[in-house]
Amino acid sequence: MRVNHVELTISAVSEAQYPSTGYPEVAFVGRSNVGKSSLINRLIDRNGMARTSSVPGKTQTLNYYNIESLLYFVDVPGYGYAKVSKAARAKFAAMIEAYLSARQELRGVVQLVDARHAPSPDDVSMYQYLKYYHLPVLVVGTKVDKTSRSQRNKVLRTLSQGLELNQTDSLILFSATTGEGKDAVWQWLEAAANIGGSEHGTK
Repeated sequence: MRVNHVELTISAVSEAQYPSTGYPEVAFVGRSNVGKSSLINRLIDRNGMARTSSVPGKTQTLNYYNIESLLYFVDVPGYGYAKVSKAARAKFAAMIEAYLSARQELRGVVQLVDARHAPSPDDVSMYQYLKYYHLPVLVVGTKVDKTSRSQRNKVLRTLSQGLELNQTDSLILFSATTGEGKDAVWQWLEAAANIGGSEHGTK
């Protein structure tokens, strides 16, 4: 999709703050520093629209990005950062669970994992959690430009086996540096949100 208009609508901490437009939503989840902001920025062709916190694990809001008044990207707080207090982790875990388990507008979840490594226990737990709620999932292996092309099949196999990926879910390798995988991610997003890419222009 060619994105001409995008804006950060709200940084929400509770259901009362969620937008009421009814647009379909796709959530982006992943460990702190896995590259969520880089993926979102690459998808919308904006540098710095989605920003990485200077302190990993600090961001504890659901950031709603309005894309062309067609759908929302919902940037979910990163998980797995050890220096965040137990109380803080519990607080935003409850917020995330409330969103993922009950939000009617949520059409699917993009889970980011580092393509250079096998999925972490936190990655596996998150994927199992999403499956518990029967959410469609696209797993995106980030930073794939830092692996050799001859290793692509091995990377895909490692991620798929590590997560015990369902046959109904998809796995795409992505690089924010080269743009590899961007079009494939957009195709999944358009299908999940039930919006046509052709009528809005593809890129």
